[in-house]
Amino acid sequence: MARPAPLGNADVLLLDLDGVVYRGRNAVAHAPETLAAVRSSGVRIGYITNNASRTAASVAAHLTDLGLPAGPDDVVTSPQAAVRLLADRLPAGARILVIGGEGLRAVVLEAGFTLAASADDAPDAVVQGFSPELGWSDLAEASFALADPDRLWIATNTDWTIPVDRGIAPGNGTLVSAVHSAVGRLPVVAGKPETPLFEVAVDRFAAQRPFFVGDRLDTDIQGANAAGMPSALVLTGIDGPKELLAAQPNRRPGFILRDLRGLLEPYPEVKRRRDGVQVGKAVARVDGVSLEVVKAGEPVDLLRAAVEAVWTAGVSAYALRIPDSVLGLRASLQ
Repeated sequence: MARPAPLGNADVLLLDLDGVVYRGRNAVAHAPETLAAVRSSGVRIGYITNNASRTAASVAAHLTDLGLPAGPDDVVTSPQAAVRLLADRLPAGARILVIGGEGLRAVVLEAGFTLAASADDAPDAVVQGFSPELGWSDLAEASFALADPDRLWIATNTDWTIPVDRGIAPGNGTLVSAVHSAVGRLPVVAGKPETPLFEVAVDRFAAQRPFFVGDRLDTDIQGANAAGMPSALVLTGIDGPKELLAAQPNRRPGFILRDLRGLLEPYPEVKRRRDGVQVGKAVARVDGVSLEVVKAGEPVDLLRAAVEAVWTAGVSAYALRIPDSVLGLRASLQ
């Protein structure tokens, strides 16, 4: 017996971008045709991203080039959430030192703030976001400005990594950490896993029943859970079997999908049996300090069964012997 499709009766589908819809310049497999089917069903699609290096217009153009028609209003960025935080705390026209790319600078200007050229301009706040062109001098400038402990510091996001064409690269979290090491304090965070980005998206699309899809547990799924919306993890990006097995309760998705096609497919029921947890034809159980595969079944169902068995056993995955047949499932799911 299967449960309804994960998307269910959602009125808005919110999607992370990197690793979910595209990777670098290329669309993730099955994303364009699946999202076309979602759109034709009447569900609104919104894209939300922690990446602060690009404008909403440039992201929308990229999506359109990939066969996913989108306009700037369909894209919610962490700079937009950062600007909302600024507007809640500072008057219009306040001076902002932007450590980031054009996507961040443009949004700050559009919101009616003034750009500070350096720490010497006595900015009212520092806003930091990812840009591949950032260097030591930019991080040093932020540190100089934040020597004043009362000066507001907002980070668009703290993602440790970012998927690009050639693989996984350091993300904005590494750059924020460098400034943190110099100034000894932490920023207010606008993007995932904090809730401001989700709140802006819900307001933008007037969502009553939003559903979120991401590829990272520590930002996407934790953020969706904090925002109180159902979520799915797709296995086309950063996190896979190892991370899922070890996920803390606040980072656990409601659904695990091989790719976006799973949004529209009936989701298999999780059955608890005497010999373990069954999903589809796959059965897994925790016996003492070992996770055991009772029956393999389809790879994605085996992962779902193994994850559910570990999550319900009340034992840390780090204390268990995990078979290679489970840890290696990522390769068979690509």
